[in-house]
Amino acid sequence: MQDAQSLGQAIRLQRQRLKVTQRDLAMTSGTGLRFIIDWEKGKATCQLGKALEVARTLGLKLEIFEP
Repeated sequence: MQDAQSLGQAIRLQRQRLKVTQRDLAMTSGTGLRFIIDWEKGKATCQLGKALEVARTLGLKLEIFEP
């Protein structure tokens, strides 16, 4: 993934595949609803710790690859 918007889109797609609401994801991952909404919209200022927890909650793993 190259930017915050594509990462947010991936999070939204996985959440929808799992049939989880934004509100339920926020509660389960210990974040706020506004955080989930902003991240899915591609807001680039999301906090990394919260982002990692949401990804874990959805069963996703973030990896970094050298170009």
